[in-house]
Amino acid sequence: MKKALKIILPFIVGAVILYYYLSSFTDQQLLEIWNSIKYADYKWVSLSLFLGLLSHIIRAFRWNYLLATLGYRPRKGNLILTVGLSYLLNLIIPRAGEVGRAVSLAKYEKEVRFDKAFGTIVAERVADLIFLALFIITALFFQFDLIYDLIAPKQPDNPVLLVFELLLLIILFVVLFKWSFRSKNLLVIKIRTFISGLLQGMNSILTMPHKWWFILQTLIIWILYIVMFWVVLLAFTETKNLSIDAVLVSFIAGSIAMVISNGGFGVYPVFVAEALLLYGISKETGTAFGLLMWTTQTLLVILFGLICMILLPVYNRDTSTG
Repeated sequence: MKKALKIILPFIVGAVILYYYLSSFTDQQLLEIWNSIKYADYKWVSLSLFLGLLSHIIRAFRWNYLLATLGYRPRKGNLILTVGLSYLLNLIIPRAGEVGRAVSLAKYEKEVRFDKAFGTIVAERVADLIFLALFIITALFFQFDLIYDLIAPKQPDNPVLLVFELLLLIILFVVLFKWSFRSKNLLVIKIRTFISGLLQGMNSILTMPHKWWFILQTLIIWILYIVMFWVVLLAFTETKNLSIDAVLVSFIAGSIAMVISNGGFGVYPVFVAEALLLYGISKETGTAFGLLMWTTQTLLVILFGLICMILLPVYNRDTSTG
């Protein structure tokens, strides 16, 4: 029952959030959203889909560098097919794709052990988290004036009081940091283990052979993510001239939505529309963009994943019978 609830609940929450968000629009506004989607320039959407597919393939090639550090030399075809399958599984069950990818590769590449393959996938996720954090920092840098305008009215006029507040925050951080190492609380232990795993994964990336190729491919993947997001913005008249900071902030909003829900189900259009609202883009256009971006990329994941699922046993037919 608990497992079923974990699968179903994110879809229900996402559906409810999207329903109530769309319910706030009038019939005329909903018609505007539909017309924006209908009359979007689909050559940019097609380009976005191509870039999305390319990012999946590069992810498979990047994985090969991590597997090579363990002495594995799997066939490139199996890497691509298992990566495609993993995206499909993640849409259905959160984090199932990582396990499914390792299981599938171990099944069809007999030399590869599941536990070691899974470890490389965890290291991949560490790299992705680091790059996402870097893009968030970059977006905050671009938006310094906006952030300052938001927090400045809340700051005390007395500079001494401001310094006192900063000292209190530093002391609080140090106390919590020391307490976390002694705490027996299960949640704290899980957080501590997670952070430790991140640091270990980061270290394994920095010490691996061909680390610079791995880092370069990670950068390319994330640039492709941003570009495939940006080109869909070009499909709408109202968003085609947005600045790079607006693109980055709305992209990050969408990335966060993808993390907190199954592939961003239900929440992706809402997060992106609210981010674009900060830059003067109407809710109708922002919602239309979010719906079009999420729907097309999700359909790509489903189609690509199904093709990979069908092709995996076919591609490995000779090795499984031999």
